[in-house]
This record gives sequence, structure tokens and C-alpha cells, in this order.
Amino acid sequence: MYQILITALVAGIIAQLSKFLIKTNNIKFNWRSLSSYSGMPSSHAAFVAALTTIVGLTQGFSSPLFAVCFIFSVLIIRDAIGLRRYLGQHGEIINILVKDLAEDKMLDQSYPKLLEKIGHTPAQIIAGSALGIFTSLASYLFF
Repeated sequence: MYQILITALVAGIIAQLSKFLIKTNNIKFNWRSLSSYSGMPSSHAAFVAALTTIVGLTQGFSSPLFAVCFIFSVLIIRDAIGLRRYLGQHGEIINILVKDLAEDKMLDQSYPKLLEKIGHTPAQIIAGSALGIFTSLASYLFF
């Protein structure tokens, strides 16, 4: 049981920390950016791919637990690539509208700048999923 938990957590942590090493993410190291939502690779995808893979390897790919993890993974990845990306587009548009109304001081003080990069691209999801799968395979083979 601990192998399942630790493997999934390690994959998510590796993905989140590796975002600082990839220059295209434009993430500067600070405490707030440790919980950043977007970037390459997707820590959401790494976490759920690792969880699903290690459950499949340890419990069997025909087990009910694997089926639950697989459905959970599909929902999380669908949310990361679809809904949250859509919310980021809304944040970007709202920030532009607030900026265009710069003469209204009350508007600037009342509305904080919204996050614009919340979701993931398909490439970020694929990279995160691959990282999660490889982390699970390494955990299964070596521990």
C-alpha cells in the first residue's frame, strides 16, 4: 500500500520540481510557484498516471481498483486540459478588460489580476503522463 502512495507522490513532486528546470515555463523559484498550476510537464498527469500504473502493476490490470484509478485519471486529465485551460482564457480576457478600464481607480483596486495559465497543453499532459508511468515502472522494478 505504501508503495502505491509513495510512487504517486514522488511522480507528482518530480514533475512539479522539474518545471523550474524547463526555461519555456518562465517560472522563477519561489514558494508561491511551487504550487503553480500549469507548465511542462503536467504534475496532475504525472500523479494520476503514476497512481494508475502502479495500481495496475501491483494489484492487476483487471482489478476493480485499477478501473477506479483509470476513470479517476481520465477525469483529472480531462479537467487539466479542458476546463482549466478554458478558465485561463477567461482570466486573460478579464485582465485585458480591467487593464483597458485603467482610468477607473476603484476597478483597479477592487479586482485582483486573475491567473491566466491554469490548464495544460496536450504536450504537457503527454510529458507528465510519461513521467508518471516511468516513475511507476521504476518503483515496481526496484522496490
